[in-house]
Amino acid sequence: MWSPVGQQVMIPTPGQTNKRFGIGAVNYHTGETVVILRKRKRREQIAELLTQLLVKHPTQTVYVAWDNADTHSGGEVEAIMRAAAGRLVLLYLPTYSPWLNPIEMLWRHWRREVTHCELFEFIKNLIEATNNFFTRYNQVPEKVLSIIGATRQVFFECT
Repeated sequence: MWSPVGQQVMIPTPGQTNKRFGIGAVNYHTGETVVILRKRKRREQIAELLTQLLVKHPTQTVYVAWDNADTHSGGEVEAIMRAAAGRLVLLYLPTYSPWLNPIEMLWRHWRREVTHCELFEFIKNLIEATNNFFTRYNQVPEKVLSIIGATRQVFFECT
């Protein structure tokens, strides 16, 4: 950024620490996403996401790959695991390896499209932009699959 000598550029800032946390999952096979936005990112909110995944897939085993964050174990998360009776399998990724977690690629894409170089005057505008992003991408799951590196490959047999 540049400005004339002796003139300070004023950059608007939100002036508040009001924020939201996005907690989400992406289905590696279908490209469908489940995202919740909350004021906190604690065990209760993680358990809420896991519950939503189990409700969305009532008869299937749900595999969740995630990191070793403190919020991913103990208390409410273990209660969800017990209640799921084997239908929920947690796959722990190595520490400090976000490139192994497909949802991280989608969050990076979200940041580029929604928040990069944007200043939201109100938190409700950020929430609306985020909901619009995920609603739009849930309508084109093949694009999500491409973003997370799970593009389906088609093989042809020659005879």
